[in-house]
Amino acid sequence: MQNPLNGGYSIIAGLPMYNEEETIGTVVTMTKDFVDEVVCVDDGSSDSSARIAESCGATVHRHRVNRGYGGALKSLFQVAREKDVDILVILDSDGQHDPKSIPDLVQPIIDGEADFVIGSRFVDGGKTEHMPAYRRLGIKVITAASNLSSDLDISDTQSGFRAFSRKAIERLRFDSDGMELSLEMLEDANEKNLQIREVPTVIRYDVPKGSNFTAISHGFAVLAYAMISLSQKKPILVLGLPGLGLFAAGTAMAFNAINGVTDSVDAIVGPGLTSLWIGVLGISLMATGLVLQSARNFIRHLLIKEFGLA
Repeated sequence: MQNPLNGGYSIIAGLPMYNEEETIGTVVTMTKDFVDEVVCVDDGSSDSSARIAESCGATVHRHRVNRGYGGALKSLFQVAREKDVDILVILDSDGQHDPKSIPDLVQPIIDGEADFVIGSRFVDGGKTEHMPAYRRLGIKVITAASNLSSDLDISDTQSGFRAFSRKAIERLRFDSDGMELSLEMLEDANEKNLQIREVPTVIRYDVPKGSNFTAISHGFAVLAYAMISLSQKKPILVLGLPGLGLFAAGTAMAFNAINGVTDSVDAIVGPGLTSLWIGVLGISLMATGLVLQSARNFIRHLLIKEFGLA
């Protein structure tokens, strides 16, 4: 039965869930008021999360083993395709996201203005409560690296509060099983010309959380993905510029060594060899960057010519 508040659109909320028995009941109960169905993916929990979610009215899909955040989202997208829904909303099971913000999140999709909507902490009107400084810094660094590779200019690439249109549900595909899926999803949406919007939201951090080690390790994994993606899409930036810097440094060291030739042979051997390998490394990086950039441009040209794809 469709929720009359949704104007005839079928909307389900998807909640990745892993050992969230402290919060899942409240989140499911609050979310039910704004969607037609709440679907939880129990990602190998060892506590009572699944039982509590079901008792509060959610449909629970179980993973026998923990497959990670990306694995849970793959299952939620599959469920959304099978149910043929108009909109899929993703939010966390730990209470960080306010279900009352779901109408604002889905409105750009209902208005036909977006296929992929992100609840952002960093646009006007958005905010965080009790957000640790190291998390804020990590998110800013990851977002900057992601925007360099995609040119999307997203303010909050790490927000897990997201909504997807039927078009996005059908077209998006991703491989990652970890938190790096947050970036892969944006890249795939951009490559498939899906419209992406951000709306302001509030994300809380005064809720039961995992260990700091988990948060930090996830952050490094996502940052590594962003840097690899950047090196693939803009090799001149990632390889060419550092290569130019190394070449310049090697050249400067070589001239300095030559100027000191009258002092002693021993004094110039070390700096001379160092300048040589730094210069060679710089030239190698610049050449690699140019080759990769040329290859990328050639492949894009072929795709556009043969298939009309950018």
